[in-house]
Amino acid sequence: MKSRIAAALLGLTLLGLPLLAGADLGDLFSTIKQAFKPADLDTEIAIGHDAAATLLGASKPINEAAVQDYVNKVGLWVALQSDRPDLPWHFAVVDSDDIDAFAAPGGFVFLTRGLLLHMHSEAELAGVLGHEISHVVLKHHLKALQTAARLDLVSQGAQAVAQEKGYNSDLDNQLMDKVSSASRTLYSKGLDKGDELDADRMGVVLAARAGYDPYGLLAVLQTLAAVDPHSSSMQLLMATHPAPEDRIIALSAAMDAGKLEQFGMQAEGQERFEGVIKELIADTNKEKASAKPEAISQRILPAARP
Repeated sequence: MKSRIAAALLGLTLLGLPLLAGADLGDLFSTIKQAFKPADLDTEIAIGHDAAATLLGASKPINEAAVQDYVNKVGLWVALQSDRPDLPWHFAVVDSDDIDAFAAPGGFVFLTRGLLLHMHSEAELAGVLGHEISHVVLKHHLKALQTAARLDLVSQGAQAVAQEKGYNSDLDNQLMDKVSSASRTLYSKGLDKGDELDADRMGVVLAARAGYDPYGLLAVLQTLAAVDPHSSSMQLLMATHPAPEDRIIALSAAMDAGKLEQFGMQAEGQERFEGVIKELIADTNKEKASAKPEAISQRILPAARP
């Protein structure tokens, strides 16, 4: 397992090597007893390593070093405004046309090329990264994984058996397949709606602390609300997050209550953002043109600020 994790992390670090597809979330908890106690930092990071390896197994990072470096710099700056600045934060854009972003415990944050190409400024990027950073800071995925493990064990009456047998390794091996299944379900169905809305609220605060226009995330949600929810690129996002319209309503109310409009004139970074991703746009258009000439990508006009 350690060698598989190392391979995935090497791919993430270099942002150019193929990523391993075989990592198993069944090894997220080295022993069953870890499902019943708070995870320490080392355990959280180890869980994140495994989750990142699995999540990246289907899509490697895009081969655009300048874009990866830019996203890492923006992400790290936003993360430094959080209550967990010392985590070993990693950010990457993965090669997928799906419109989505996701995080793993311990400081791993990913967004798809499809989502990046629906953004129009650095403030929007900061807002999306702030949302995912907030999931890590609030330990949403970590808590959900441990809850899934506990529920699965309890459903079998395994908690009492485990206590009686002293959490022996044989029992661990028998039950890990069930834990793995529950973990995979988390990343295919998403977190609770409340967790997503909490991450929206904290995400805009982090973006504002970092000096960005906090309305960036709201602008992204407005853009996504205009995309056909039945399109293939939106299927994963719609399965794992509340509808963009619902998030807009909740986040707008929270921002009004928090008086964040006073930060609305902070940096948007549109020119810098477009300068960095112009090559990504060009490469994406070339790929689409070669596959289907009429499918050349068209950027969507920025959503109006409320």
